[in-house]
Amino acid sequence: MKLIAPSVLSADFGHLADDLEMINRSDADWLHVDVMDGTFVPNISFGFPLMKPFKQYCTKPLDVHLMIVHPEKYVERFCDAGAWSVGFHLEAVEDPLPILDLIKAKGVRTCLTINPDIDVKRLVPYLDKVDMILLMSVFAGFGGQKFIPETMDKIRFIKAEIERRGLPTLIEIDGGVNTDNAAELFAAGADVLVAGSAVFGAKDPEEAIRKMKS
Repeated sequence: MKLIAPSVLSADFGHLADDLEMINRSDADWLHVDVMDGTFVPNISFGFPLMKPFKQYCTKPLDVHLMIVHPEKYVERFCDAGAWSVGFHLEAVEDPLPILDLIKAKGVRTCLTINPDIDVKRLVPYLDKVDMILLMSVFAGFGGQKFIPETMDKIRFIKAEIERRGLPTLIEIDGGVNTDNAAELFAAGADVLVAGSAVFGAKDPEEAIRKMKS
């Protein structure tokens, strides 16, 4: 599976409708929505008010990534606001299972994610309880960071475990993804690539998406 999820965090918010229409025309599969609270990560992005125009103007599924503390307080509201998938950080919670249950009860796909400094083996007990695993290939909270090469080994490890157990769980990669490394990431076992500046900063964003998929 080769899916591309452009990150709206890198869009031009002065021309948001135009950028979302570009995503609609493109070969992109999802729209990735990064939500930052200024506590779990140093930056603040956006919350519920912008979910409305994302949902209104974008025809692609909304893949919501919560970089926040206490995600249990908010996951249901993001589901109600139109999220197709909701993910949160394993290291932000004591027990992810009740939060995953809240998301599932809304009929929304579940995702569990970790930062690069978290042992990838901590995800193994949850592989059969989520629809997707998101491996951060940069540290959450800032766009435009360089890809961390050690992510490749983490992808291969998680992919081997998923295949060994015959699970349908997808692997998503976020951070430093571009046209130069997309093929290698897919070859390592990634299913979904999140790309921000590599799409919205490209001279031809639609062509950049096509190149990453091919």
